[in-house]
Amino acid sequence: MYRPGVNIIPIHGKTPRIHETAFVAPGSTIIGDVEIGAGSSIWYNCVVRADVFKIRIGERTNVQDGSVLHCDPPRPGDEDGSPLIIGDDVLIGHMAMVHGCTIKDRGFVGLGAIAMNKAVIGHDAMLAAGAMLTEGKVMEDRMLWAGRPAKPMKELTDAAIAGMKMGVAHYAENAKAHAIAVFESGLE
Repeated sequence: MYRPGVNIIPIHGKTPRIHETAFVAPGSTIIGDVEIGAGSSIWYNCVVRADVFKIRIGERTNVQDGSVLHCDPPRPGDEDGSPLIIGDDVLIGHMAMVHGCTIKDRGFVGLGAIAMNKAVIGHDAMLAAGAMLTEGKVMEDRMLWAGRPAKPMKELTDAAIAGMKMGVAHYAENAKAHAIAVFESGLE
């Protein structure tokens, strides 16, 4: 599928695989061993760089404007490496840096937050805006972590989790509108 204004770059024999229903905004760069699932969205000026290992993005996940996603390869003493694995229905806020970690289904990464190698963001968990989840830290399901370095703050309420689900639905619909707007703009 042609994606105007998007840089899709194969490297080391790996070409990004982007589901036909995913929206990738102009100005974004998708490199190497990347898979992006159905209904997901990569917003303006994001970089998803899987030049040294793999990045997997599930379904209906959104990666908001200016975010950077990367990974680390296997190496001696770390044969598993640090792939970036992002589940379904995940929200990643503007200008986030997500590197070689795991974000489980319905996880949330706030604006400008950082998640480092081998860290795990649990199901329905939230890494607060500006927080830094350091290497190897594991956030439990339904927990809010904040600070630099991030620490557990509280369990999320059902209302907070419902709000995150509404955010996923909003971005899925908004991506459809942006895809039409990009097409109609004639951006080549």
